[in-house]
Amino acid sequence: MTYFKSILFYFLNLVLAAGVVMGASPAFAAKKQVVKFSTLAPEGSSWMKSMHRFSDKIEKATDGNVTFKFYPGGVSGDEKDVIRKMRIGQLHGAGFTGVGLGSILPEVRILDLPFLFHSDQEVEHVYKSMSSYFEKRFEEKGYILLGWVPVGWVHFLSKEPIRTVSDLRAAKPWLWEGDPLVEKAYSGLDVQPIPLSITDVLMSLQTGMVDTVYSSTQGALALQWFTKVKHITRLRMGYATGGVLISKRKFKKLSPEYKETLKRIGAECTKELVAIIQADNLKAEKVLENNGIKWVPQPDPETLKKFQQAGVKARKSLSGKMFPPELLKKVLGHLAETR
Repeated sequence: MTYFKSILFYFLNLVLAAGVVMGASPAFAAKKQVVKFSTLAPEGSSWMKSMHRFSDKIEKATDGNVTFKFYPGGVSGDEKDVIRKMRIGQLHGAGFTGVGLGSILPEVRILDLPFLFHSDQEVEHVYKSMSSYFEKRFEEKGYILLGWVPVGWVHFLSKEPIRTVSDLRAAKPWLWEGDPLVEKAYSGLDVQPIPLSITDVLMSLQTGMVDTVYSSTQGALALQWFTKVKHITRLRMGYATGGVLISKRKFKKLSPEYKETLKRIGAECTKELVAIIQADNLKAEKVLENNGIKWVPQPDPETLKKFQQAGVKARKSLSGKMFPPELLKKVLGHLAETR
């Protein structure tokens, strides 16, 4: 009997020891995690090529224990649909424009304020200065911000040239449905927009329901809106933000080592993607020109002032509602540092 007890004791210790060794190795300890990731960007775009490189790096760094499954081209629906699916666990991560980010954390839309920024240097300085604040606020909402990926400078694209505020009032401009920020800007210009989901815009341009949209140059190409317009303004409506989020619920399932890996590689790849998007927006200008899209010159100072005043009105109207007044003061303070 003693002999059998000794054998049993030996095997129990062997199993326990093996458990300790296996626990010490992430390759054994970590349950394989598949991150279901959605984006409006179509397959084949610079965004998706970069995200596939990101996925490959994560898979390699985690010995295949963390992988990504992508749902590109808006197949998961509008950004509000994606957020709903993330909340119930059908999706775990996504690349969002400012509208999507703002549905989770309204105050982040302060970065999208119309006519707020004047230069790339201002944008870079404000994002760098405010990044840690927004990372903390997103985490409080249940999301991990892996990095900023701004869409870039936003222009009006239209069937008829938009030279003045009066031209915009006479047009049928699109408004991203549920976006209070641009709605307030249009209100400040006394413009009556037509609210639509972003996935309905192309068809609405085809039918004539809308004839004016706003987008980055690359966005206009990716969404095919450029095929239905003839003009683009040198006037920049604003600088559209964007970012990559993963649900905190999914993030918590990763081992500490893999969490750090995801954050580190995420920061590297989003930084790389920002540079790619900036370059692609410049390339897209040439593509638009080659497809017959004509530039509307920068407006005269008096007209420009009217557009900028609408931005100030929107800013004041949203302060205390979409974002706290002290946050606006902080952002404007960072802007002043660069001017």
